[in-house]
Amino acid sequence: MHIMIIGGAGMLGRRVAAKLAKDGELGGKPVTALTLVDVFESAAPEGFTGTLRLERRDLSQPGVAEELVALRPDVVLHLAAIVSSEAEADFEKGYAINLDGTRALFEAIRLAGDDYCPRVVFTSSLAVFGAPLPDPIGDDQILTPLTSYGTQKAIGELLLADYSRRGFFDGIGIRLPTICIRPGRPNRAASGFFSNILREPLKGEPAVLPVDRSIRHWFASPEAAAGFILHAAALDGAALGDRRNLTLPGVCVSVAEQIEALRRVAGDQAVALIRDEPDPAIARIIESWPRSFDTKRANELGFKADASMDQIIRLHLQSEAAE
Repeated sequence: MHIMIIGGAGMLGRRVAAKLAKDGELGGKPVTALTLVDVFESAAPEGFTGTLRLERRDLSQPGVAEELVALRPDVVLHLAAIVSSEAEADFEKGYAINLDGTRALFEAIRLAGDDYCPRVVFTSSLAVFGAPLPDPIGDDQILTPLTSYGTQKAIGELLLADYSRRGFFDGIGIRLPTICIRPGRPNRAASGFFSNILREPLKGEPAVLPVDRSIRHWFASPEAAAGFILHAAALDGAALGDRRNLTLPGVCVSVAEQIEALRRVAGDQAVALIRDEPDPAIARIIESWPRSFDTKRANELGFKADASMDQIIRLHLQSEAAE
């Protein structure tokens, strides 16, 4: 089996590649080839013994999608995107990468011939939903995005469903919870502070909280998110029917509850490093996002969430210690 990861240098792409290299199989089939694609240099996953390609390419550029699809991967994991606040700040770049790149990939697969029908996993976002919203949000909630990023992801979902309906590929779109705790340094995502207020204090560094502590949100660890992607890649498409996009399970907690979990794991000295500095621009974006979900459909399809925010924090510490 040949698996292509678009966004292979990213946080989730690296974890998925590492898991595939370690397991050597997906859904009971041996992984014989991996192609990692990103605008940045991808790292070779340790221990992979099959054919490995590291492609430094930009999917949104003319001709790139066609060249990648010509490699005929059996599974395409489309994880690449620019993040929410950057897509909001740069309208043209957001649509070029998050929409045009996705459409170019789907079109290249469609035009590759009737004998080619790969599994395509598209990582969507909770930002496809917008206020006013029920709490919790069920599987039948309509898409009403209130950001450019959410709109780009919603269009991607619709395209994936239509191309799957027409038999051009076997697609599944997964709305990932907000990933927490993201490793590394703060990025430009509007949701980045959810990780920052845990990650930096765990390292003994200060962190800024730009929203009210009562804000609730839906979270998954990087480990759970990588597991979601691989479970989606191996899932029987027939179980999805015509509803190809679904919201994945997560942990629903408030910022205040995040902070209390940090206190339980790392003590008062870590919590004392968090400084409240309201940012109205970030608050407006976050307040338009959903907060909790009833993910009955994903649960029935075998997707498994983290147990608690405490577990998410401990998984992050274990991951950091292993690197």
